[in-house]
Amino acid sequence: GGIGAGKSTVAALFAARGAVVIDTDQVARDVVEPGGPAYDGVVRRFGPGILDADGRVVRSRLAEAAFADSGARADLNALVHPAVETVVRETLARLDIPGRVVVLEVPLLVEAGWAPMVHRVVVVDCPEEVAVRRLVEIRGMDEADARRRIGAQASRAERLAAADHVIVNDDTLDDLRRRVDELWASLT
Repeated sequence: GGIGAGKSTVAALFAARGAVVIDTDQVARDVVEPGGPAYDGVVRRFGPGILDADGRVVRSRLAEAAFADSGARADLNALVHPAVETVVRETLARLDIPGRVVVLEVPLLVEAGWAPMVHRVVVVDCPEEVAVRRLVEIRGMDEADARRRIGAQASRAERLAAADHVIVNDDTLDDLRRRVDELWASLT
């Protein structure tokens, strides 16, 4: 799902039901830590202005630089996505959990071309206005920034076209739990 769709909430609901969850957003944060496989390239491309006093990437500064234009975003993706994919593949290879559901929480699954890498694609979907409201109210984003970030991602149509399953997240948490339960029953 796109930003603000509720991917993390759905991933947490799957984890509560016994799934192993790999959060690729966390992996993306890890690969740009000092010494991480994407750190040097990201700092070279975006400059020392994205770093704090300890030399760590400040995500808000990096996002501001990366979302400035599509070329910068493409450069960031070219630096980070391969490193994230390597870490995820290594993690999956180390997991020995027959019979368990493994959930990859991937914000940019369609954009990164990862759909063929997984057995099934579950898209968490909501109308754009719902996502914007969540980003503004819950994450404290400026509305224009929220819309810019949504616009920089794959469209709803592109994500839905890649989906094997769709979880609509446009109502209450209880409603979302029910939808996750229905899908969980079909996966296990």
